[in-house]
Amino acid sequence: MEEAFASPRPNDSASYIDLFPIPVAVVRRTAAGIEIDVVNQAFRRAGLGSATDSSPVVRLLGERIAQHCDSGALREEFVWQFGETIDARYFRVVIARRKNAPPDRHIVSLIDETGAQRTETSLRREMLTDSLTGLPNRGGFGDQIDGTITRDNAGAHAVMIVNMDRFSRVNACMGSLAGDELLISVARRIKGALRGRDTLARIGGDEFGVLLATDEGAADALHVAKRIQAALATPFRLSDFEIRVDCSIGIALGDEEIVEPEDLIRHAQFAVKRAKKTGKAEVYNQSTFDIVRTQFGIETRLRRAIDNGEMRLTFQPICDLASGRIVSFESLARWSHEGREISPTDFIPVAEECGLIVPLGRWAMDAAARTIANWDVRAGGYCGANLAVNLSAIQFQRDQIAPMVRHAIEAHGVAGQRLTLELTESAIVTDPDRIAATLHALKSLGTTIAMDDFGTGYSNLAYLQKLPIDVLKIDRSFVSGMLADRDKVAIVRAVLSLAQALGMRTTAEGIETNELAQTLAALGCTYGQGYLYARPLECDDAYAFLTAHSA
Repeated sequence: MEEAFASPRPNDSASYIDLFPIPVAVVRRTAAGIEIDVVNQAFRRAGLGSATDSSPVVRLLGERIAQHCDSGALREEFVWQFGETIDARYFRVVIARRKNAPPDRHIVSLIDETGAQRTETSLRREMLTDSLTGLPNRGGFGDQIDGTITRDNAGAHAVMIVNMDRFSRVNACMGSLAGDELLISVARRIKGALRGRDTLARIGGDEFGVLLATDEGAADALHVAKRIQAALATPFRLSDFEIRVDCSIGIALGDEEIVEPEDLIRHAQFAVKRAKKTGKAEVYNQSTFDIVRTQFGIETRLRRAIDNGEMRLTFQPICDLASGRIVSFESLARWSHEGREISPTDFIPVAEECGLIVPLGRWAMDAAARTIANWDVRAGGYCGANLAVNLSAIQFQRDQIAPMVRHAIEAHGVAGQRLTLELTESAIVTDPDRIAATLHALKSLGTTIAMDDFGTGYSNLAYLQKLPIDVLKIDRSFVSGMLADRDKVAIVRAVLSLAQALGMRTTAEGIETNELAQTLAALGCTYGQGYLYARPLECDDAYAFLTAHSA
């Protein structure tokens, strides 16, 4: 058919092009421009005119047709939008002629693609729209950002993420229909709190995105955040319930270096995580993000270190203050990566946050049991000391502690009495009844239970009475500088009296001088631990230290 378009018959052009169901016109290039020679019936029915002065094809495309004629090309094809945006029509336009045809005569054929284009537009709109609220979805929100923010105007825009706290409870308690109703109501309130130039989207199940135009940077965005929080403060009525919706809001400010939609959304979502902790709207800060990225790197390397056996234990001696004899060692996890020692204050919090504290704690327990067994073998019997192992509060929540300890002591043939398990007060308050059952199970294995850092957490005498705790460890913050501080002396004396009344032994941490050790012994403290005796020692050094002091 295109071959036919390219070579109209010279004597009967009108009748010939009438054979085609699509709009076709024969045009001629003149000095004045483009003129229509003849058009077919389909061309007229399409409302494209029949004369040069009345045809929108000549009026709107005449210059492009003339350029094609002057170029000498045989064929050109392009898409043409005709009419207003709402009622626009779309044609694929083909301009063609044959080599042996006069250079000034061309056929212009138009294939109507309006239906297909509108279908594609409709499908795209559906793909970029949230079906529940009618707002743009994640993809549509990204397109809005991409079409609005450039390097030149980035500083005048911000992206805000509004995350509904505990929304899953509504779905779980009242059903998905109630949850959908709540989402629609929340969207309406947020929309009402925005300004006319702001764009709202629903980018996740319980997450909304806002594209803000800002005149004063963070101040503008924080003002809008307060308006949203105020709008959501009034409870929502669902059935017979009043639902109070709290939200966490994160903001990412645009700048010339950050204009990519996904970067802005990701930064705002990172700010949301901080907002959940602080309870107020947060603006993304690159330095904070760098810290989190560093922590993420630690998590990745720590996971690999645990799997590959790169962790090790060091051991700090615990001394009987009355006799001066080494009775135990506290085992402490240490990690060297690429020749650099990574502080426990850096990797332990990361391990607790990401859940690696469970495999790390299991490794530490197994390594401690294996170490005490090896020391006994080297000593030809009882080596003269026990080992203490720290148990994280997070590990108590997520792991089966008693079976884990039983497995470690049975695997290495160690009596439970050789291990002291140290936990903090924070481990107890999370779930006192469950922790009590766990501690009684650990006591049935013969282990000693010590409460670490006593006095720095949620001290509760009821816990001390009910739980099978054997040792209270007095935190170094009370011991260090005690001799020059009457208040610290009073606190230490009170802890020692309490422990004595409850039949517990005590260990003072942070002892650095003989005078301090003698004072604590005189006050009735059982054990001491600190740099006076030794810093944490490597495994072989700790055993050598033990044998030297035993001799």
